[in-house]
Amino acid sequence: MERLDNGSPVPAHLRGGIVALGNFDGFHLGHQAVIGRAVERARAEGRPAIVATFDPHPKRYFQPRSGHFRLTTLDQRARLFAEAGVDAMLVFHFDAALAGLSAREFAERQLVEILGVGGVVTGGDFTFGKGREGDVAMLAELGGALGYSAEVVAPVTLDGETVSSSRIRDYLRAGDPRGAAKLLTRPFAIEGPVQHGAKLGRELSYPTANMSLANYLRPAYGIYAVRGRLADGRVLNGVANLGIRPSFDPPEELLESFFFDFDDDLYDQVLEVSLIDYLRPEAKFDSMDALKVQMDADAAKARALLR
Repeated sequence: MERLDNGSPVPAHLRGGIVALGNFDGFHLGHQAVIGRAVERARAEGRPAIVATFDPHPKRYFQPRSGHFRLTTLDQRARLFAEAGVDAMLVFHFDAALAGLSAREFAERQLVEILGVGGVVTGGDFTFGKGREGDVAMLAELGGALGYSAEVVAPVTLDGETVSSSRIRDYLRAGDPRGAAKLLTRPFAIEGPVQHGAKLGRELSYPTANMSLANYLRPAYGIYAVRGRLADGRVLNGVANLGIRPSFDPPEELLESFFFDFDDDLYDQVLEVSLIDYLRPEAKFDSMDALKVQMDADAAKARALLR
C-alpha cells in the first residue's frame, strides 16, 4: 500500500479512485464498513481504493489542550488499511490552511485537484469545510457539480448501540479492554519504542519493556494481561503495569510489560502491546517483598487468562 499526503496531486495510477473519507481513528466496525464499501466499489469499477484521513486529528488542532484520546497511530492505521485491501492512504495535514477552506474549496482543491476522486464514501456524520459547514448532503451536491459520486454508509450497531470511538474510549477508561475489543474487532494496542529505564523490574526478577503512552488515550491505570508483537512478527504473552507505579518515586507514567519465558534485549525496538484483560487497579505496597508476592500472583493469573 502506498502512503501519500495532500502536498501534491496523487500519482496518475491512483487518480479516479474510490476514496473512503474520514478520521478512522481506531478502525472499528463502523470504519471497517465505510472502508470495506469503498474497496468493494473500487474493485467492481476497476478503480484504486484510497483511504483519506487527517493528521493531526481536527480535535487536536482546534482543542490543543484536550486530553489524550487517540486510539491508533498513523502507522497502525496504515497496516490495518492495507489488510483491508486498500491501495493507498492519503494523509491530509490538518493545519490553518486546511481548516480555513470552505466546504466547496475543500471539495474542489483537495478531492478533485489533489485526489482526482471518482467517488467518495463516508459515514453519515462526516462534516468538512470551515466551521464544519459541509455535511454528507452537501458532499453529494458538490459531487454532482464537480463530477464525483458520493455514498453514505449507515452506522453499524452492536448490542443495540451504534459503534463509535467514544464507546471504545469509555470501555478502556472503565478498565474493560474486552468490551473495547468487541467494537474494534481486535484488542486495543499501544505501539512505540522500548525505552531504557531504572531497571527496577530486574531487581524483582521481572525485567520489563518500558514504553511511553505518547498521544494514546489513557486506559484505566492498572495491571493487564497483554500480548506483545515484535517487529519480526513474534507474539509474546505477558503481564503489564499501565500507570504511574505508585510504589516507586518519582511517579512516572509508563506501560511496563513483562513477557513470559523471554529474555532478549528489546531496547530501542518498536513494540506493539495489546491489552487483553484488566486484572486489578494499581496499588502501593509497603515493601518490595509484598510487591513481589502480588506480581507473582498477577503473572500467574495473566498466564491462565492468556491460555
